[in-house]
Amino acid sequence: MAGLQSGAPTPQSITVHGQSRVLEVIFSDGAAFRIPFELMRVYSPSAEVAGHGPGQEVLQTGKRQVELAGLEPVGNYAVQPAFSDGHDSGIFSWDYLYFLGSEQDKLWADYEARLVAAGVDRDSPMPEKAGSSCGSH
Repeated sequence: MAGLQSGAPTPQSITVHGQSRVLEVIFSDGAAFRIPFELMRVYSPSAEVAGHGPGQEVLQTGKRQVELAGLEPVGNYAVQPAFSDGHDSGIFSWDYLYFLGSEQDKLWADYEARLVAAGVDRDSPMPEKAGSSCGSH
């Protein structure tokens, strides 16, 4: 999902709605999504969140009130959001934004299940890092 698939829909409009904390994206195929900042933050494609491979994901908590502090274009294929909690290393390709928008219900359900399994809730603070195994952060 890192790049743009040939023939995939591309954004025709991207609007940041700060008060409601959603990114509205309208794609060339007519699909329109309102993606909550929290969903973007907990499913950031960055190595810090997604890890470097399956099973290395870091469960994100305490992100319900996260805001979008900035949104920068990355070439003609992605955007890089800067979140109010300082996270700014995720690059969201058009394909990935479409995935987040179209699979929101499933992604929220998966997130809720992971929270329950970990014995935490959406508003639990993130645990303090004892050091990062990823040299790029």
